[in-house]
Amino acid sequence: MEQIRSFFVFLAVLLASLVNAEVHFHEFVVQETPVKRLCRVHNSITVNGQFPGPTLEVRNGDSLVITAINKARYNITLHWHGIRQMRNPWADGPEYITQCPIQPGGSYTYRFTIEDQEGTLWWHAHSRWLRATVYGALIIRPPLSSPHYPFPVIPKREITLLLGEWWDRNPMDVLNLAQFTGAAPNISDAFTINGQPGDLYRCSSQETLRFLVGSGEIVLLRVINSALNQELFFGVANHKLTVVAADASYTKPFSTNVIMLGPGQTTDVLLTADQPPAHYYMAAHAYNSANAAFDNTTTTAILKYKDASCVTLQGKSQAQAIPAQLPGFNDTATAAAFTAQMKSPSKVKVPLEIDENLFFTVGLGLFNCPTPNTQRCQGPNGTRFTASINNVSFVFPKQNSIMQAYYQGTPAGVFTTDFPPTPPVTFDYTGNVSRGLWQPTRGTKAYKLKFNSKVQIILQDTSIVTTENHPMHLHGYEFYVVGTGVGNFNPNTDTASFNLIDPPRRNTIGTPPGGWVAIRFVANNPGAWLMHCHLDSHIFWGLAMVFLVENGEGHLQSVQSPPLDLPQC
Repeated sequence: MEQIRSFFVFLAVLLASLVNAEVHFHEFVVQETPVKRLCRVHNSITVNGQFPGPTLEVRNGDSLVITAINKARYNITLHWHGIRQMRNPWADGPEYITQCPIQPGGSYTYRFTIEDQEGTLWWHAHSRWLRATVYGALIIRPPLSSPHYPFPVIPKREITLLLGEWWDRNPMDVLNLAQFTGAAPNISDAFTINGQPGDLYRCSSQETLRFLVGSGEIVLLRVINSALNQELFFGVANHKLTVVAADASYTKPFSTNVIMLGPGQTTDVLLTADQPPAHYYMAAHAYNSANAAFDNTTTTAILKYKDASCVTLQGKSQAQAIPAQLPGFNDTATAAAFTAQMKSPSKVKVPLEIDENLFFTVGLGLFNCPTPNTQRCQGPNGTRFTASINNVSFVFPKQNSIMQAYYQGTPAGVFTTDFPPTPPVTFDYTGNVSRGLWQPTRGTKAYKLKFNSKVQIILQDTSIVTTENHPMHLHGYEFYVVGTGVGNFNPNTDTASFNLIDPPRRNTIGTPPGGWVAIRFVANNPGAWLMHCHLDSHIFWGLAMVFLVENGEGHLQSVQSPPLDLPQC
């Protein structure tokens, strides 16, 4: 096996050299590491002892060979969020979807190539709640053959900002408790920027991150929402931000005071250091669209002008940072206005003739208990929380991954292919929903797509339990966001407002609370691809489904053979 592996490594390096690309080799050791935050030390799961984990920096066209070695006590997988993984679902990473998890003491090598993608992405654990601390940035620069960014101005420096969430306890214990009781999981104790909470939390000021800039410099901020369960507003005190990319796709530049990112999303912004030399807070706090408890704290870092130390502004010493003005926690209007400004830089090729017209209701639900208010039924009125798409609450398989079972032709007992293209019952999705519709069915259901079929999905939020912004992520694909609106989608009137000229291209998009969003893509990547809400509390409740994209014709339209070291369940 080692000889075969060495041959493929040699072949990858040879092919990369022929196209002026590189092969990047990394070893990711998953291990427990003492991490001190909020005055306390926790043995957190990390990669290579780093929190956040290592930043991967590559160019469009490069390949990565990353060997994950599991020295932790939990099963784990790694996902390269936003990488399309063409014909290569084996490197995608969601546990029990494209692979069985890497068990303690085991290892697995992820091999993949960056194909026609550049910008800011990230990687994270895709196994239960381990991504609370197992995550890092994945920066894709333009190829050497065309090395410049298509920005209106050229940045002098770059700063990557990973916005995270921190629990003052083991996140896996938080998950296990919620799974036992059926109640909502405990909220986080802090938000973080590159792993540090910042000035506004106990025992955190000394480690508050400071980023030096010179007056007049243009800085590219790569902002990533790697929080587990929370959409976030982000801004920099007294500074305008020019949005130039999102989810590793360039956008038509626009100026804003604040950006909003759902978990999984990335946004690249240009900042000009054009203010009086001082210390300015970079800050993030929750955008909370649901009627639910949330972490209402604020994480900060500091943008420090190089010549600020000897300067005062309006009689104030600038050792004290100037605060950032962020929207209110429930400011849906600002969140929606920001998202609405996203457009592609020019006309794009949007699928016009649709082969698969899908309508997905997404939202929460409640399972009734035979004996309410027991230890296992601590949700509203003695129930258990759940979530679903089209009334199907997704159950992750255990005895095999869906992709392995599909490839082997042994789906029995693992999954079925009867996921409904529309909800089983038509109702007023955002109105006063009958309690008889609050309880979904459980299942491990996939939906089949023909290769190269043109797909439209309407993602419709519901008011069951609460309306909410659900950041929906589709593995293996990017898609165009062609429309959005409030209330129930009406195909007779809403389709006319679709942007089929320059819609933004994303890999994760939020459903407006009490509204809908329309996406389109061409199913040209065969394999098993998970679609799910990127609020991790909703994934384990079942807000997920799987697309099975069939092979096309010939080798170049078919799934690659599985690697020899693919973990077994």
